Amino acid sequence: MTPVRNKARKIGLLGGSFNPAHEGHRHISLIALRRLGLDEIWWLVSPQNPLKSAADMAPFEQRYHSAQAVARHPRIKVMDLETRLGTTFTADLLAKLKGRDHSNFVWLMGGDNLMQVDQWKNWRKIFETVPVAVIARPGFEKAALGSRAAHVYRAVRLDASDSLKLALMQPPCWTVLQEQLTGLSSTEIRKSGGPRSDVS
Repeated sequence: MTPVRNKARKIGLLGGSFNPAHEGHRHISLIALRRLGLDEIWWLVSPQNPLKSAADMAPFEQRYHSAQAVARHPRIKVMDLETRLGTTFTADLLAKLKGRDHSNFVWLMGGDNLMQVDQWKNWRKIFETVPVAVIARPGFEKAALGSRAAHVYRAVRLDASDSLKLALMQPPCWTVLQEQLTGLSSTEIRKSGGPRSDVS
């Protein structure tokens, strides 16, 4: 494996629409804090995911405040970085963020996102810019590990037993954290007509 980076803050980045934010987001964040030895996790609320329809997307302010209500942890910070930096795509966001903050960032994603990350614009730049941690969700493990991204970067996959090293590794480097998860999804919550993240 490649040499470790400087020992600055270790920050996990969890991007998403948070439409709505829910306990599943918080649960995987707590797993990442523990398994990756992170100092903080930033929830990056996207103004509009390019791969998702805007038709059923709640207003940004509503999603942002709902994420604040769900986070409920001093080391989980809700951020509007895409809005402030004027970016739409993850690769562009990471490039700008790395240019202005020298923390050791880790991109966090679910196994379902690993399956389709090769559809994201400049997706390889994500893996080349920061280490990536995949949080395995129920039913997605085998399909995720059979994905194009997993195949392309199979030689730099870090064993989960060494996950505490990930944030300090030089990219490309990634790992898969497999734990029992809640199985919650924003889509299922919207379909069930559930509350939009406790927003009044």
